[in-house]
Amino acid sequence: MPNVGIVAEYNPFHTGHAYQINQTRRMVGWESAVVAVMSGNWVQQADCAVADKWTRARLALMSGVDLVLELPTVWATASAEAFARGAVAILEGCGVVDVLSFGSECGQVPPLAQAAECLDSPAYRWELARCLADGCSFAAARQEAVGILLGKETAELLSTPNNNLGVEYLRALRGMESRIRPVTVQRAGDPHGTLRQEGARSRFLSATQIRGYLKEERWGLARPYLPPGTTEVLKESWNGFPSLSHLERAMLAKVRTMEGEDWAALPDSGASEGLPRRLVGAGRQACSMEEFFALAKTKRYSHARLRRLALRALLGIGRENIPYSPPYVRVLGFNSRGQNLLREMRERASLPVLTKPAHAHRLDPVGRQLFELEARCTDLYDLCLETIQTPGREWTTGPIRL
Repeated sequence: MPNVGIVAEYNPFHTGHAYQINQTRRMVGWESAVVAVMSGNWVQQADCAVADKWTRARLALMSGVDLVLELPTVWATASAEAFARGAVAILEGCGVVDVLSFGSECGQVPPLAQAAECLDSPAYRWELARCLADGCSFAAARQEAVGILLGKETAELLSTPNNNLGVEYLRALRGMESRIRPVTVQRAGDPHGTLRQEGARSRFLSATQIRGYLKEERWGLARPYLPPGTTEVLKESWNGFPSLSHLERAMLAKVRTMEGEDWAALPDSGASEGLPRRLVGAGRQACSMEEFFALAKTKRYSHARLRRLALRALLGIGRENIPYSPPYVRVLGFNSRGQNLLREMRERASLPVLTKPAHAHRLDPVGRQLFELEARCTDLYDLCLETIQTPGREWTTGPIRL
């Protein structure tokens, strides 16, 4: 029976995620084990996760996942391309995954694979450069370039977030010449980021809407869209809704004191486009982070990109901190079937597998540096909670076992 890999944030795990797992097992086999590569305490929206990674790993294990592996922060907070590349490298490196399942709006692999092939072609790179020279944002230029080469219908696939991420998973599999077979489940329910009017019913809600309910501690409204037992686990571990607002002044102090070369040292800094100079100017004027983003934003530089840059500045993630690919596989949780997978990984994994924090001491310098960076990211995440946690949880918290 093939083992399935899924990449997710589970922020939080909801009924839509359970639907994806059930549909995937329907396609590839009901007895298939599910390995999830899950973002840690920081997510791609450049924000804190709704609960820490161990709590979210527990929820995933309660709801159909068998083994949870961590996507380190340097990839979890990156653009879609880097996010997908880091996650797929972990699935490839663990050695036990046969199928990669991802959600998409279109529900078909072939058109997404055609777009992925196009994005890796020399013709696309030439068209992209031309479109960027016309002043388009990267996302708009990317879509326009694909439209020129493959037509409007294929290009429009890139206008929705799950299709877009699916294309990047396919590119990563191609680039690694992976044996992992891709399958996709058509996304059901509200589109990503949708907010519904109170009282409106739906089979699934977006994670954005559910987080809104959790932020206001409206547990009754969230409960129908969370798997059984989820609400109780979240309430038991609740330490207020994690919020970057607790670090607002620290972030503002950071952006006020950064020079152009400091911004240029960050990943995706836009140094060749002159973005660092703009960020320095915004930092010297802003009295809040929202004002900073408003001053720096243009048609070319999206709000999401600016938020990622500011978060990476705060966390201390420079280009020199990001390895070419993940140097280890970190286990966040497992059940009995996941434990069997871990036994297989002892023989088949091409990367070191960390089942205890102490195993990080055995890593090579690149791996050890990344783990220490992850420990710093966790300590900063804990400052976003209502009650500040004692530092060092990364070194003292082992995997969740169900």
